[in-house]
This record gives sequence, C-alpha cells and structure tokens, in this order.
Amino acid sequence: MSFAIALGGKGGTGKTTIAGLLIRYMLNHGMKPLLAIDADCNSNLNEVLGVVLEETLSDAREDMRTKVPTGMTKDIYMEMKVEQALIETAEFDLIAMGRPEGPGCYCAANNLLTTLIERLIGNYQYIVIDNEAGMEHFSRLNQKDIDLLVLVSDPSRRGLSAACRIAELVKTLPMKVARTVLVVNQIREAISEWPEEVLRIFGCEGIACLPADPMISRFDMEGKPTVKLPDDAVVVIEANKLFEKLLRP
Repeated sequence: MSFAIALGGKGGTGKTTIAGLLIRYMLNHGMKPLLAIDADCNSNLNEVLGVVLEETLSDAREDMRTKVPTGMTKDIYMEMKVEQALIETAEFDLIAMGRPEGPGCYCAANNLLTTLIERLIGNYQYIVIDNEAGMEHFSRLNQKDIDLLVLVSDPSRRGLSAACRIAELVKTLPMKVARTVLVVNQIREAISEWPEEVLRIFGCEGIACLPADPMISRFDMEGKPTVKLPDDAVVVIEANKLFEKLLRP
C-alpha cells in the first residue's frame, strides 16, 4: 500500500520547491522506494531535483495517435513510451505528465495511460505528486486515495483564498484525503491573525509557516537544484522541522 502525498496551490507560491525539499527529507530518512510525479503542465520538478526531463506522458499520448510503428499494438507502444518517460535514479524515480492534450479525442490513449500509471504506482511505497492549481488533475493520475494533502500559499490574500478553494474542491471529488494541511511559504514577518475562512477550513493546527530564504532565488539564478541547498539553510532547517511533524509524529 503506497503512502501518497500531494501538493497544490496557486502558482508562484513555491509549491514545487517545497515538493523538492519534501522529497529530500524523505530520502534522507530512508522513505523509499519513492516515485515523484510532476502533474503540473509547466513541468519543472525535475529542475528542483537536479535531473534532466526528456519526455512526458503527454508526449506519449500524442505520439500514440500518429507514431505507432507498423506491427506494434498501441498498448505495447504506450507501455514502451511510459518506460522511456520514467526517469530512474539511485534515490528516486520521476515521471512528468506534461501539458494537457490538444483538440481531438484522446479516450483510448487516456484509458491506456490510466492502466499503466496504476500499475506503475503500485511499485512504490511512497508517492509525491506536485500538482498545478486545482485538484481535479488527480483524475489524470488514477490516484484516488491521498494520505497527506499539502496546500501551499504565500502570505497574500489571493494565495490563501486559492488554497481554501482547492481544499473545498477536494471535498467534492471522488477521492479520499486522510489529512490536509496549509503551508504558508515565503514568510518575512510574523502573521498576527489569519482570515476567518482559513481558520474555518484548516484550523490552527492545520496551518504551518516557512520563512523566505534568498538562497533559494540564488540557487535558481545559478541553475542549481533546490535539493542541493546546504543543510544549514534557513528554509531547509524549518522545512525539516515541519516534515518531521507531518511524517514522523
């Protein structure tokens, strides 16, 4: 049985950075085998993790319509493409969903991908899913049971409202979420009071904060993966404390 962690939130809040720091923590604590799924159409989790992304599952879905070699069935071809899209490292594996499909019917390709992803997920004890805004994207993953949902926001009203909307949306979807937390990222000064909506949805115990750290921007500008931040970086220290509470209570 896999332990699945999903992240969501408004763009620009540092969601993918936190996903990378979470994966770093899990690997350092022996939480393997681990599959990272980049379900954001603007795929960049690979950059945070320091690996090269060459193919996505959307590429495979698109290719199935026009590039299946003569004499090869579509299911065998799709399985081959999924294997090609899977990045395997000594520490973790990564697969990216890629951009949404264009016009036309993708029913056959989507059905094949659903079956293959379900089989793939079954090979891992831990799964970390980095989503784009909105949780309806879980339907693309066939992952209906989430053990921990981490909604990431910055301290802005818009970011907090987006996290609240996603938390409410999840309740309407045919999926189970065991626990939901709000992580308010890029904190530069203490927040004295939370909006009423945030407290109603998450409660005081369901809200955590992470500080702004200029070292993250520096690494990004220099093209260095976030997971290579030094152990004494402020955000790494605080993120590790948070993950300790969330994953090792």
